[in-house]
Amino acid sequence: MQIIKKILVKQVVTEKSKSKLKDQFESEKNQLAQECQQLLFEERKLQHKKGHSKKEIARRFQQEIQKRQDKMDVLDFKIEQLDTLEIGQEIVQREVEALVEVEVGTDWEALMDQQAIIIKDGICVRIDRTGD
Repeated sequence: MQIIKKILVKQVVTEKSKSKLKDQFESEKNQLAQECQQLLFEERKLQHKKGHSKKEIARRFQQEIQKRQDKMDVLDFKIEQLDTLEIGQEIVQREVEALVEVEVGTDWEALMDQQAIIIKDGICVRIDRTGD
């Protein structure tokens, strides 16, 4: 029988990875800013059409714009935190799922040990298994 197990993917912080993450965060921020501008444009377009409640249109668009501004604030925080990371430090990048074979006689505790895949500049450098 196979089960799905979650495995952490950790990244070793290097100058290259810090730069790449910062570029990614900045790109996401730019995309969100463009979306805000597009929403403002769409709002102005709808405000001029008859048969629509101007207050309702403004409320809905402000909600959407606020969501994006909140995401931009989170990205600003991530950029600040990125500056505090030390080279060589490991950070959790994501979590992946793996299929694991379970058979009669399998050591359940060993199977359920936390595992992590360690990545450095896009290359897997090791796989850790840590018991709780």
